[in-house]
Amino acid sequence: MLQIVVQFFTGTVLILCVVLLLFAFYLRFTIAITRSNSCLVGKTAIVTGANSGIGYQTALNLASRGCKIIMADVTDMEKSKLDIIKFTNNPNIFAKHLDLSSLKSVREFASEILKSEDKLDILINNAGIGASEKNRTADGLHPVMQVNYFGHFLLTHLLIGLLKKSVAGRIVFTSSLLAFTNNLSLKNLNFDCEKPNSLDIQFVYGNSKLSMIMAADTFAEKLKGTGVTVNSIQPGLVKTPIFTKTYAVYRNVFYEMFIWLSQCVIGKDPWEGSQGLVHAAVSRQLKNATGKFFGECVPMRKPLKAYNKQLCKDIWDASELYVGLTPEERL
Repeated sequence: MLQIVVQFFTGTVLILCVVLLLFAFYLRFTIAITRSNSCLVGKTAIVTGANSGIGYQTALNLASRGCKIIMADVTDMEKSKLDIIKFTNNPNIFAKHLDLSSLKSVREFASEILKSEDKLDILINNAGIGASEKNRTADGLHPVMQVNYFGHFLLTHLLIGLLKKSVAGRIVFTSSLLAFTNNLSLKNLNFDCEKPNSLDIQFVYGNSKLSMIMAADTFAEKLKGTGVTVNSIQPGLVKTPIFTKTYAVYRNVFYEMFIWLSQCVIGKDPWEGSQGLVHAAVSRQLKNATGKFFGECVPMRKPLKAYNKQLCKDIWDASELYVGLTPEERL
């Protein structure tokens, strides 16, 4: 009897390993690479979270097309900026401090951009964190929700005027497949939990990424007819520092092992992960595409709640209050 159980267990494990291996091969061979060769000379782009990961690779790609790049990040970007200038021979690369966990910093950054730029062609809302040990920022918002969502929500509103001055402005929100793992409601939009467990931390990240999709869709609807298009993308599982920083908060060895294994088997490198962002930002085929959710450079189904018009409206209205939009700043 014991031998039968052992054989069954061994056979099951072997089958699972084969299935996972085939799945890994499928994912590796279906990674999309943007085929767009659009030249961006004369255009200006802002990339948040541009110091590392897919943000850096996106900035590097756009810079190689001749685009003026404004790198926005909370960390020191001097080395990253010089590397992009060196690799692309494009001197129009600028690094500006932006702390998305501070609404004041977002407003100061936007004010500086409004003074220095006469138009903005591309805004890539990419910066994000996976988890936070704190429950509240100085603005009274949850750090993950503020950095990933609320900060970008405010920034986009403040820069809409510049985007409208572009011939064809584009806004891209970086979401995630984990947007499908959410418990988002109007009540927990500004997540509040003093001692969150692993499930809470997972949900708040998923909620922030679902909120990004909802915001992109609502911006797209409100900006119809202005020439500005708005889309969201999920880059897949990418090997970026966001996971390393999340480990420290989770302190869960099983979670760490799962993420590490997943990254090893199906994880993309940052260049591969940036392809969807670049495609949404530059592809001529997407000139009139707006309100779409992309994965591997093609439209895909959104999380179910993103189709709930009333919930999207409620989240939008509450977000206006949370970030302190004035009547003049609202769309």
